[in-house]
Amino acid sequence: MASRKQIGYKDAGVNIDEADRAVGRIKQLARSTFTRGVLTDIGTFGAGFQLSGWKRPVLISSTDSVGTKVKIAFMTGRHSTIGEDLVNHCVNDIAVQGAVPLFFLDYFAVGKLDAVVAASVVEGIARGCRNNGCALIGGETAELPGLYQEGEYDVAGFIVGAVERKEMLTGATIKSGDVLLGLPSNGLHTNGYSLARKLLFEVAREKLDRVLEDELLRVHRSYLRPIRALADARVLKGAAHITGGGITDNLPRILPKGLAAEIETSTWEIPEIFERLRSIGNIPEADYRRTFNLGVGMILAVSARNLKKAAAALKKIDEPWFAIGRVTESRRGGVIYK
Repeated sequence: MASRKQIGYKDAGVNIDEADRAVGRIKQLARSTFTRGVLTDIGTFGAGFQLSGWKRPVLISSTDSVGTKVKIAFMTGRHSTIGEDLVNHCVNDIAVQGAVPLFFLDYFAVGKLDAVVAASVVEGIARGCRNNGCALIGGETAELPGLYQEGEYDVAGFIVGAVERKEMLTGATIKSGDVLLGLPSNGLHTNGYSLARKLLFEVAREKLDRVLEDELLRVHRSYLRPIRALADARVLKGAAHITGGGITDNLPRILPKGLAAEIETSTWEIPEIFERLRSIGNIPEADYRRTFNLGVGMILAVSARNLKKAAAALKKIDEPWFAIGRVTESRRGGVIYK
């Protein structure tokens, strides 16, 4: 009788040995981010974090990905900044509610695992966590043959932060006459890449040279420092992270009913990359403003009487800003561009 061929997990496309190599490096990177609150090592079934030093803490959580920006990483072979993008995006999403980040978990999924690429992505995650005082306490590396194209992966992040109940930023105190401060973005950040890739590589058929690579892979900024600076100065009334949907969709999320935002579009210079994309695609104005951040990554609301105090706090940390507009009464709400 003929012997039957032995078929193992590797024959199905899952290489456990490669996964072990990846996890070994990831453990080292994660441990470099550990803070005093971390109670468990990488490898336990669940990650433990001790919350101490708070009176009435509220936990603020968020999850996100970097979208199709990963396609640029695939095209260039540059994977070390995608993870930092991911962390900073998530940090900003909880910082606008007054939270400081406590810990972060990642999910890295790939068709065929390459330990070097996986470690490069997590290296960026660890760097982002360290820069934001956040611990990378766990995650999942999943090898899923047949689900992703060769050389492709996806990565998502999950963050938890905390804020004292009385210090939560909700925007509830924002009123007509308040000033809106814009903080500059660092390029596309993590939004609008599907349209950007279509325009640059399908319509304009541009070559992805080093200059364009650098532009498209600019790291999504963390705005934790300026947000904390204004919060500590007791002048911040609300903050809006300008991501997918642009100013048009994100700024109204912090405005109380009956209020709108008047935005003076001449108060800042739109970076060249956005105008380049607009020219290639002849993008309609509304789509243009809802797809990209157009050079504004964060908007902060302060009262007019606290403007000088806010400016001083931002100057102290060398954070550039511009008075982008003001809050006004409006039954319709939303954003009014001028």
